[in-house]
Amino acid sequence: MESRTQDIIRQTVIIASASFMLIAAAVGSGAFGGTSVNELQDGALSAQGSYLAPAGPAFSIWSLIYLGLIAYTVWQALPAQRADERQRAVGGWVAATMVLNGLWLVTAQFLTLVLTWIVIVLLLATIARVIALLGRFPAKNLADRILTDGASGLHFGWVTIATVANITAWLTQIGPESWADQAEVWAVAVLVVVLVIGAASAWFTGRIAPALATSWGLAWLAVGRLTGEPESTTTAVTAIIVAVLLVLAGVVASLRRRRTVAAA
Repeated sequence: MESRTQDIIRQTVIIASASFMLIAAAVGSGAFGGTSVNELQDGALSAQGSYLAPAGPAFSIWSLIYLGLIAYTVWQALPAQRADERQRAVGGWVAATMVLNGLWLVTAQFLTLVLTWIVIVLLLATIARVIALLGRFPAKNLADRILTDGASGLHFGWVTIATVANITAWLTQIGPESWADQAEVWAVAVLVVVLVIGAASAWFTGRIAPALATSWGLAWLAVGRLTGEPESTTTAVTAIIVAVLLVLAGVVASLRRRRTVAAA
């Protein structure tokens, strides 16, 4: 009886967290009045906010991520998932990612830029925890792989790029003008770090979703640097190379995981 009560509480908390995320996203994006996302924090979070900010269309991936998280919320609430050990392990953490997701936009709308990157770093760390736990509990069916692994994987991959852009925007805002002379060098260095993180994530989890989401952001980052301000061909070319390598890493890791499962 106690376990059943705890399972119902977990499912309810996830539903509440998803509801908070959607309401907070609407409020934070200015849907009910207020500043639009492109103008938040004096434009620091826009496509022109830094060398590592993706072009505007990249942010359309949020619609897919929200759709995936909503579908996951509905699916995990079904009686069949109530006592599932995998959902018991990750459910609370997924709920935390949704709360932090919504909190980021509210922070961007009403608080300071430094707090936005603190929140998004916490969000990234929390999703990383979800990804790590999912690796310990293999998916039992296709729905589980798509709704649990897929939604969280896309969330992780995109937030990786969003975190980089957020922190870079903050550094651009507070840094002295002399930093601009080395901006391209630092941009390339950060993109190399993104490659290492993304490739390691693909290799150890065997999932392609994070790599695809990160590569999506990198592709639009390249578009932003080639067609908008600040222009940087070096940064754009590096972003394209990293995106291609990440997709390849994701494909190889996914095939490797399938072979391992088939051989087991």
